[in-house]
Formats: sequence, C-alpha cells, structure tokens
Amino acid sequence: DHAGPKTTQGLRDVFYRMGFDDREIVALSGAHALGRCHADASGYVGPWSSTPLLFNNSYYGLLKGLKWTENKKTKKFQYEDPSGQLMMLPSDIVLLEDKNFKKYVDVYAKDQKKFFADFKAAFEKLELLGTSGLKTLKE
Repeated sequence: DHAGPKTTQGLRDVFYRMGFDDREIVALSGAHALGRCHADASGYVGPWSSTPLLFNNSYYGLLKGLKWTENKKTKKFQYEDPSGQLMMLPSDIVLLEDKNFKKYVDVYAKDQKKFFADFKAAFEKLELLGTSGLKTLKE
C-alpha cells in the first residue's frame, strides 16, 4: 500500500486505540533506526539506516533528507533511497506527509536528546500495556 491518507489513518487507528498520540507515534517510529526488514518475515527488504545496530535519531534525518522513490524490485511496495541501499515503508513516509506527524520528525531530526526522552516515555507506555492472547510457538 502506498503512503497516503489511508496509511496515515491506519497508523492512527492502531496507535490511538492503545492510547497513543501523534507525538508518541512518531517517537516510537524512531525504533526503525534499528534493524532491518527481512523478506521471508515481513515481505519487506532492507535497513532503514546505514547504522542498524546503533540507536540514535538518524532515522529522522534520513527520512527528511533523502529522496525516497518506489522500489520496483521488491514484491511488497516500499521506498528506497537514491543509493538503493536503504528503505522506508509507506508508514514511514506518511510521517513527512502529515503536518501533525512532520512537526515531530523535524524536532527529532534536530534534537536526539528530545527524541530519546520521548521515545523512552512512549516505549515504557507501550510495555505497560502488556500483552494478551499470545500463543506458544512449537519447535
């Protein structure tokens, strides 16, 4: 699914249902600074940043600072940077398209301490929600 109003609303629907606001949604999205997507697990491919083992605010700088275009080599719709090495999901791109989300992207791209503080609070809130209905994996 491409970025746009439907993706924006879907993101809000999921997180608002859990009691998160736009600031917390953007802060939690910063976890994309870590790791990468694997085609066999999610259908998406690649890292969001060139330092996927380092937790920092680079995700926001890359999101804002690079030109993201459709990656036509992947099965699921995703975006790639000009080098073809990094990726963004439609749910990442909507953080730039929506003015309420974008104001937090702008703050976090400039202020890593603010990002860390807001992420910490939002992630703690997420953990405190707990889980239910989990199933044991069989080996």
